[in-house]
Amino acid sequence: MSPVPAIGQLVVPPSAAGQRLDRYLASQFPSLSRTRLAALIEQGLVRVDGACARPSRRVAGGEVVEIRIPPRDPLRAAPVEIPLEILYEDADLVVVNKPAGMPVHPGAGTPPGAATLAGALVHRFGALSKLGGADRPGIVHRLDKGTSGAIVVARNDLAHRSLAGQFAARTVEKTYLALVHGIMKQASGSIRLPVARDLRRRTRMTTRARNFGTGKGRASHTDWRALASLGPFTLVEAILHTGRTHQIRVHFSALGHPVVGDTLYGAPKVAIAKGTPLPSLGRNFLHAARLAFSHPRTGQRLHVRAPLPPELRAFLDALGAATPNLEPRIDAALQPYL
Repeated sequence: MSPVPAIGQLVVPPSAAGQRLDRYLASQFPSLSRTRLAALIEQGLVRVDGACARPSRRVAGGEVVEIRIPPRDPLRAAPVEIPLEILYEDADLVVVNKPAGMPVHPGAGTPPGAATLAGALVHRFGALSKLGGADRPGIVHRLDKGTSGAIVVARNDLAHRSLAGQFAARTVEKTYLALVHGIMKQASGSIRLPVARDLRRRTRMTTRARNFGTGKGRASHTDWRALASLGPFTLVEAILHTGRTHQIRVHFSALGHPVVGDTLYGAPKVAIAKGTPLPSLGRNFLHAARLAFSHPRTGQRLHVRAPLPPELRAFLDALGAATPNLEPRIDAALQPYL
């Protein structure tokens, strides 16, 4: 027997009169994405005073809006054959250098059958820890789709419990490399700004309390130090003490130094050095360069490094070519991470 769809019925208050139907529903159902709401409207599952309506319809005070929300099919990590760069593996865990553009696991915005890191790991290793569920086998933590670098995956439940406990206790060391716009005024710093979903633009996070809505942001802490000033940019090392969504990106954007390539948080579409447009990255210049944690079985401290991916190295090479005498400074800054 199929699950019964959830049904919601709303009476539009006078204060919401004139709003577009899709925007009104987004304010009433914050857990549903705009894409999901638009699909429900197009499928005829949203009615206004008993009639189907378009997303752009303006609602009026006193109208009755009925929305039927059918349950989604359970998500599963479908096995898929994709080459993986394995940085470390044993019987308990695997550390992978995740490429940018690959989601870690299936989600609401992932098309059915889409390639994910979880699916690639299931294809290569078979059984992984079951504690994450069918959609997140072995997944203990995550990286943004557009972020590359080291991610640890549990191959059994013992390892999953141990690693999850270390992340919760904040004893896992997570070090990132980021190239940000502008020259940092200090050599190092600590960013402690709460982060929350931006209710005005739901694909973004924000540090601005006025965009939090009625909730409060989650405490977030990023330490950083400047590795080198590279023309109009600064190469920084960032250490995460919390793991909020888009944390590094939104924190540096709040300082007025968005990550190169991160147009969602204010970076220009085309980066320029000495009047020369640099190649389009097609991603953010953000890379999880180091990961350190205690082995779940032996307790030994493991330190794993993820080499900088070719597209980020190529961008730095183009930056060096556009800016005289910059190559030695780039090489010196990257040397500890090679």
